[in-house]
Amino acid sequence: MLLERFEQAKIYLNQMVIGQQELVNGLLTALIADGHLLVEGPPGLAKTRAVKALADSIEGDFHRVQFTPDLLPADLTGTDIFRQETGQFEFQAGPLFHNLLLADEINRAPAKVQSALLEAMAENQITVGKTSYPLPSLFLVLATQNPIENEGTYPLPEAQLDRFLLHLSLDYPGPEVERQILALSRQEALAAPLKPPQPLTQKEIFSARKQALELYLAPQLEEYMVQLIDATRSPQQYDDELARYLEWGVSPRATISLERCARARAWLSGRDYVSPEDVQAVLPNVLRHRLLLSYQAEAEGISADTITARIIKRVALA
Repeated sequence: MLLERFEQAKIYLNQMVIGQQELVNGLLTALIADGHLLVEGPPGLAKTRAVKALADSIEGDFHRVQFTPDLLPADLTGTDIFRQETGQFEFQAGPLFHNLLLADEINRAPAKVQSALLEAMAENQITVGKTSYPLPSLFLVLATQNPIENEGTYPLPEAQLDRFLLHLSLDYPGPEVERQILALSRQEALAAPLKPPQPLTQKEIFSARKQALELYLAPQLEEYMVQLIDATRSPQQYDDELARYLEWGVSPRATISLERCARARAWLSGRDYVSPEDVQAVLPNVLRHRLLLSYQAEAEGISADTITARIIKRVALA
């Protein structure tokens, strides 16, 4: 059964990346919803390890790129190389031509490099010179940001952040999880690493995406999602506090992302329908990077997650 195959992959990911269920769920959700992840969290929280474990769990290849201020767009896309023996230019593909790409500390690279990555994410192709090259059908980007340092960074504009399906915010594990991490580290040093399950084929992944899109979505629930998004654009109709804290609402891309992620969560839960709990569970990660807060909200320490929780309270399900 297809769902059981994904369950095996999830069990393996949780064994390899202890205490980061949010990251594991986000990776699988993005895989089924056909979108890309932006992960923000301190260094050392197994972001690279998680993507490598996912790459071991699926039929595909993995590449990691450390973003730095001196990185060039060609370092991602590839470039035309002149072959003297033939007298012609030949395209040499770059790291973007992999199924899974970890863009580590994306905000450390200048805008030209960021735009090259975001073009690939939005259009599933890259352009070098006058020629466009298609990327693999299965293409997932996990971009990371370090919230600790801002010096020497190039923050992504809100319009570019909108290209990401989800924005996950990770935190340090607790003491009990830390003990489990130490035990796993010793086990891997003394014995062979945990063997991954039989990799999910790309055909199985595309089949899961199709099944998720075919889940039943009640008209009332679809209207509920539209109202949740509308509350970010017309907050004064729902709550005066929301109107004070929100500077700008989210785009229709957020509505599409909300539906896709809710469907992916419902499918991973083994249900043939989408529930309100699915919508509410994925809403914070869908809105976190898309909401533009007012100066007053920032001055009062109001976060995007606080705004999302308030929206859920104020918008009623018909």
